[in-house]
Amino acid sequence: MNLRWRWRWRRRWVRRRLLELEAENAKFSSQLANCRCHEKEDERSAVSCDSSLETSRKSNSGSKKITKEIVKGKVPGYDTRIMNHHCKRYVALKVMYFGQRFYGFAAEAQMDPTIESEIFKALEKTRLLVGDKKESHYSRCGRTDKGVSAVGQVIALYLRSNLKETCENNEGSRKMVFKEQYEGEIDYVRVLNRALPDDIRVFGWCPVPLGLNARFSCLGREYYYLFWGENLNLLAMESAGRKFIGEHDFRNFCKMDALNVHNYRRKVTSFSISPCDVRCDENQLWAIKIKGSAFLWHQVRCMVAVLFLIGQGHESPDVIDALLDTDRIPRKPQYSMAPEIPLVLQSCEFEGLNFTCSSDSMQALRVHLANECQNYHLKAAIFHEALQSCLPIEKDQRSLDNGTVKKKSSHAPLMSRPTELRGIFSVILSNPKAV
Repeated sequence: MNLRWRWRWRRRWVRRRLLELEAENAKFSSQLANCRCHEKEDERSAVSCDSSLETSRKSNSGSKKITKEIVKGKVPGYDTRIMNHHCKRYVALKVMYFGQRFYGFAAEAQMDPTIESEIFKALEKTRLLVGDKKESHYSRCGRTDKGVSAVGQVIALYLRSNLKETCENNEGSRKMVFKEQYEGEIDYVRVLNRALPDDIRVFGWCPVPLGLNARFSCLGREYYYLFWGENLNLLAMESAGRKFIGEHDFRNFCKMDALNVHNYRRKVTSFSISPCDVRCDENQLWAIKIKGSAFLWHQVRCMVAVLFLIGQGHESPDVIDALLDTDRIPRKPQYSMAPEIPLVLQSCEFEGLNFTCSSDSMQALRVHLANECQNYHLKAAIFHEALQSCLPIEKDQRSLDNGTVKKKSSHAPLMSRPTELRGIFSVILSNPKAV
C-alpha cells in the first residue's frame, strides 16, 4: 500500500514537472522568436537557452516536438539569430525570369507563386540571407506585373560573405565587407541558380555602396515589347511613338493608382521599332523599345495598345498628342491594354555597377538557356506540325456558315469613348474598404 502511494505521488510530481518544463520551453521559444540583439552576451545566453531546451527534451517526452522545431529552425527567429553572426556584404543581383506562370514580381500581391517569393525561398535554402527580409535592407528596381518577363531586373540586399575584412564601424559581431573584393567570395550566381526554378536565373552580382536603393538609385529602365508586324503600318506606329519622347503627363497611358501616385509626369528618353531575327511563315517579329527614367503602372502596355490602334489604321498618329494634352483630355478614354506576355524588362541602369559572373557559372547559364530554347523550339515544332496537318480548304468549298461573311467589329474612336473615373471616386469603386 505504501509503495502504491509513493508511485502515485511520484507520477503526480512527474506530471507537474512536465507541465513546468513545457511552460519553460514555450517561454524560451517566445524569447528566441522575438530576439533581435546581436551582442556576444546574447549569443552566449542563446546557447544556454538551447542547452536548457536540450536538457529538458531528455527528461520531458511531451516537449520533444517544441525542441525539435527550435533545433530545425521552424521557430521564427532561430535561423535569423544564427545567420546574423556571419560576415555579410551589401550586393546587387542581376536577375532574369520568364514571367508567364508567376503572379508578378512582388510577393505583396498575396498570390503565389511570385518571382520575389521564389528568390527568397532560394536565399533561405542556400543560407545566404542575413536576417529576415526587412533586416536585409532589400530593394527591387522594377515591380513587373503578372506575366511580364525580364532579362535585366536588379535587386539589392545583404548576403552572407566569406570575406573577413570589415568596415570600421561594424555592429558587434556582424561584420560587413565593403571593399570590391571577389577572390575567395561565395559564387552567388552558381549557388542561387542551383536552388532557383528553371524559369528564374541570376545573371551576375556586384558589391554596391550601403546607400544604394535598387528602385530610387536607378537612372533608367528599358522595356521592349514583341509583336508580329503583319498587317500593321509600322511607319505610322514609329512616327506616333516618337511623340512619347520627352517629359509628359502620362495619366491617359496608365492604370490609375490614386492612393499611391499623385504625380503622373514621366520622362521617356528613347523610342524605336526594330525587326528581330525571328520569322514565322513570312511573318516578321518586331520589337518596340522604350526607355525612360521611370514608368507608371501599366504605362508601357497602354502606350503599345494605342500604337496598335494606329498601326491597324483605326486611329491617327495625332491621337498621341491629344492624349498627352491633359488640359484637353483630362480623363483617360476606356481602352484595353496590350497583352502582358510579350513585355520584357530589358535593362536597369546604375552608375558604376559592373556585374560579374564566374566562368563556370556563365557556362552553366549558357547551357541552361540553350536547353530552354531547344525545349521551346520543340513545342513550336509540334504546333507547326499540327498546323500543317490541317486539311486545306478547296476554292469551291463552302464554309460552315453557308457562305455568309461575318461583319468586322466597328471601331469606336478613342476621343468618343467613355472616360474612366478619377481620384477618390475610382478608389471607392475599386476598393470600398479604403474609405
